[in-house]
Amino acid sequence: MHKLTHKLMYKLMKKLGLTIVAFTITFSAWAVSLEQAKQQGLVGEMANGYLGIVVTSPETTSLVAEINKKRKNIYLDIARKNKLTMKQVTALAGEKAIAKTRSGHLIKMTSGGWIKK
Repeated sequence: MHKLTHKLMYKLMKKLGLTIVAFTITFSAWAVSLEQAKQQGLVGEMANGYLGIVVTSPETTSLVAEINKKRKNIYLDIARKNKLTMKQVTALAGEKAIAKTRSGHLIKMTSGGWIKK
């Protein structure tokens, strides 16, 4: 990888880490609901950086829509500030979210199926 690109990616990963911490704090009111939804296998992380619905219900649909809206705004901001595409940002965010997914929680495979980490 080109040295400049590697340095930019490192900075981006660092920012994404801080953003995820800020995101977690921002959603402290949702944390219990999100955590419960993940523990119950209702939602899971996807490689595109967004939360996915495993079991459809009005509650999970609302929760996922709200969280994904916030994530998209964060990703757009990171992309603009770092002159990256949304695809680059969401791919990195997806990697980070999947890496941080707790054991027993669900991850959507690129094939479309859900598996427990």
